[in-house]
Amino acid sequence: MTIVSEPAYRGRASSLALRYALRELRGGLRGFYVFIACIALGVMAIAGVGSVAASLSEGLTREGRTLLGGDVAFSLIQREARPEEIAFLRARGQVSVAAALRVMARSNDGKLALVELKAVDDNYPMLGEVTLEPKMPMADLLAERDGAFGAAVDSTLLARLDLRLGDRIGIGNASFQIRSVVVAEPDKLAGNVGLGPRVLVSEASLRATGLLQPGSLVRWIYRVKLPNNAADDRAATQLIDSARSALPEAGWWIRSSGNASPQLERTINRFSQFLTLVGLAALLVGGVGVANAVKSHIDRRRDVIASFKALGATGRDVFTIYLTQVILLAGVGSVIGLVVGAALPFIIVGVFGKLLPLPVIPALHPDELALSFVYGLLTALAFGLWPLGRVHDVPVAALFREEVSREWHRPRWSYLALMAAVIALLVTVAIGLSYDKRVAAVFVVSSVAVFALLRGVAAGLMALARRMPRSSITMLRLAIANIYRPGALTPSVVMSLGLGLAVLVTITQIDGNLRRQFLAALPERAPSFYFIDIPTADADRFGDFLRKVAPQSTVDDVPMLRGRIVAARGVKADELNPSQDSEWVLQSDRGLTYTNEVPKGSKVVEGEWWSADYKGPPLVSLEKKIADGLKLGIGDEIIVNVLGRDIPAKISNLRNVDWQGLGINFVLVFSPNAFKGAPHSHIATLSETHPDPAGDARIIKQVADAFPMVTSVRVREALETVGTVITNLVLAIRGASAVTLISAILVLGGALAAGHRHRVYDAVILKTLGATRARLLGAYALEYLMIGLATAVFGVIAGSIAAWLIVTRLMTLSFIWQAGSAAGVVAAALVVTVGLGLAGTLLALNQKPASVLRNL
Repeated sequence: MTIVSEPAYRGRASSLALRYALRELRGGLRGFYVFIACIALGVMAIAGVGSVAASLSEGLTREGRTLLGGDVAFSLIQREARPEEIAFLRARGQVSVAAALRVMARSNDGKLALVELKAVDDNYPMLGEVTLEPKMPMADLLAERDGAFGAAVDSTLLARLDLRLGDRIGIGNASFQIRSVVVAEPDKLAGNVGLGPRVLVSEASLRATGLLQPGSLVRWIYRVKLPNNAADDRAATQLIDSARSALPEAGWWIRSSGNASPQLERTINRFSQFLTLVGLAALLVGGVGVANAVKSHIDRRRDVIASFKALGATGRDVFTIYLTQVILLAGVGSVIGLVVGAALPFIIVGVFGKLLPLPVIPALHPDELALSFVYGLLTALAFGLWPLGRVHDVPVAALFREEVSREWHRPRWSYLALMAAVIALLVTVAIGLSYDKRVAAVFVVSSVAVFALLRGVAAGLMALARRMPRSSITMLRLAIANIYRPGALTPSVVMSLGLGLAVLVTITQIDGNLRRQFLAALPERAPSFYFIDIPTADADRFGDFLRKVAPQSTVDDVPMLRGRIVAARGVKADELNPSQDSEWVLQSDRGLTYTNEVPKGSKVVEGEWWSADYKGPPLVSLEKKIADGLKLGIGDEIIVNVLGRDIPAKISNLRNVDWQGLGINFVLVFSPNAFKGAPHSHIATLSETHPDPAGDARIIKQVADAFPMVTSVRVREALETVGTVITNLVLAIRGASAVTLISAILVLGGALAAGHRHRVYDAVILKTLGATRARLLGAYALEYLMIGLATAVFGVIAGSIAAWLIVTRLMTLSFIWQAGSAAGVVAAALVVTVGLGLAGTLLALNQKPASVLRNL
């Protein structure tokens, strides 16, 4: 092998490093398969999530007009647009009107179901197409014939009420014939999550139901389709600006085709970020595998390194050669991950295209792929530089002697500085390009803390083993000695398995708590029913009726309006810059109420409640966390638009609210004089002492018979609907987290494989001295069992703490530790650790002593 002894120019040195790196790799990738697999898995997760999210965002953007149903949509709650407002919109383009509300549908045999009613005019849909089965023109579908209006329903309603096409249902005072099944709506994604199946009817039929009472919770949507020569973002912006200028107190919630479903886009961004962080966690776990692989490779190549140095190569030359190898291998792993990740949108559309409710447009996204490649490369460098840097100052004699004796030393400061720069760049990219920088920063800090703790756990375990009294049992004595001996596998196994287990425990604990919250027993004293759209004139009579129907139950009743915050502290709502936790309050209309008393489930923490006979200017009580997020305090003014009128009110006090009790409560509670004369309805809850399905069905039927305009919402069914959505999200999180677990298992296997050569020497020496195969297997099994148990305990503690913080702080839900899932994780960790460890041990025990002893 030829070495250039005299100094070379930097470009020539780089060329030589690349040449020698490639020459060494000709012999194969032995020892680097785990390295490549870990990088590929992490990059695949990040590239796949980024590509799918980008394809989905592109689909939402491209199909924005169809999803919105026009170029601009103007929404109002509890009131229809005034004639002058409709005239303003019709002067700008074609207008389609739709109304959405929750109502009770009744079959001819008396069965009842909560449904999402959608009433449309003759122009619907202006864009896209309603998919019906059987197909028919919208005019024929919704027309009135033989004393019944036409309707199309979701197939779920047919199953729930045991109906068929041609059957009739009653809604309010009107009768509807089911003529078709709604398969798809072009504008469905622009709405909110429904608590019941869809019923599509005409606007005229809605008016015939008698459900349009003053204060009814009806959302009116006026979609405007601009002329084809003006249908662009600039024209839509001009329309929005002119509407706000000409009708400043209309109280519109305005959306354009560019943000047809703002909440959906925010959800996608947040969810994508979370899955990206899970992918980054997989990369970090894989980083341990990178470090193990690089260290093992250098151990195997010490004779070559010694030859390089003996023939004149400097430490920097050797470092450059092996750094080039690491970069090349990281590039190979990253490219594999990029190919699979880039193909993921195409695979999803190809396999599930017709089942997807979202408009995914598969395409290659170079920016997402480039970012994923950078993540892979930086992770490999961040974890590979430490073992690479230690080669620089190792003398030739020490390299040859390292077969039986190793000398620990840290890399030079220059290499440490380079490693710190790479880590800083990785952190900057992870935080700087994230959707929620606070969450990304917490992830980075948590990752650093977990790695430090894992290192501490390994060191503590080794120190504990070193100080334990000498056991008289040979297997136990050998197992304990193996934990702390020079070159022990303890640090590698703990680091490999610890983070993966912590992630697994976090996911399982969150999953268990979400299922408990939404699918298990209701909170103590939680209401069984919500009743909405109770006419104000009938509120007292309705309450008396409920107490008569369910005499052992508790009835609560409050007035309710809907309004939207338009300004606070003299600043417009869209310029308030709220915190992430409170921005949802400004995104649409909110429920409002008024009262003289502090609501149940609320506690005043700042300021004072107004007196019962207060007659002054409007006052408002605000939920404390929301006030902090909006930077509002006592005495600040807030303006709420209610029924097209701006109502200013001063903040009188701040409250803490117990949302988990599921009782009636509001972010904004006003003094009674604030809405004097405003039409509104009431909302009521019924809390049963001993609820049962038969009793609930009886209550729903009796309420529907006596008050057909009132909508009954069973809390259990509403929670199950939300729980189904959350379960699907958790399922996706599980799938992404599986990548981290696979990486952890790969890294563990790689760590055990890296120590295989030393296990062979140990086994040969011990067998030569008389140790039996069974005794050695027992000793190694005990060693892996103790290391795995210590790592599992750490994973359970760290994962449980992380889950507690996420559930209580981010989700603001109660947390109960799930002992069963934690025990399952511990058992799985022990099985994996002992199983993989013994598999490697069996291979070591099969080595013939003679061939090994000759090479010592």
